[in-house]
Amino acid sequence: MQLLHTMLRVKNLEDSIAFYTEILGMKLLRQSENKEYEYTLAFVGYGSEEDHSVIELTYNWGKTEYEHGDAFGHIAIGVEDIYGICEQIKQKGGDVYREPGPVKGGKTVIAFVRDPNGYAIELIQKSTNGGEL
Repeated sequence: MQLLHTMLRVKNLEDSIAFYTEILGMKLLRQSENKEYEYTLAFVGYGSEEDHSVIELTYNWGKTEYEHGDAFGHIAIGVEDIYGICEQIKQKGGDVYREPGPVKGGKTVIAFVRDPNGYAIELIQKSTNGGEL
């Protein structure tokens, strides 16, 4: 088995694609439209869908608001230089709402950013040996 993707409903597909590709550095892997059911899908990620889990951005035409509820937490991304990445995100207009620093009660360095739809993304500093702390 393989985890394929996580789907997020978005209120503006172009803004969402720009955030994930231009600010977080993912690639737009594919995009498709369903005219009959009025939705567009865009898949973004750091590698091919064959080898990596990706994010499916779903835009339901004309729908501009969603309630996130309180069950969804966040998406986590491992990064090599959390302080540098957060500076780049801020310089590109991204929302770093929890600056890099150790997680409460631990040593792992984390930060949180918010995408244009309000979804939380946790950045986790990778350890020097290639894994997460």
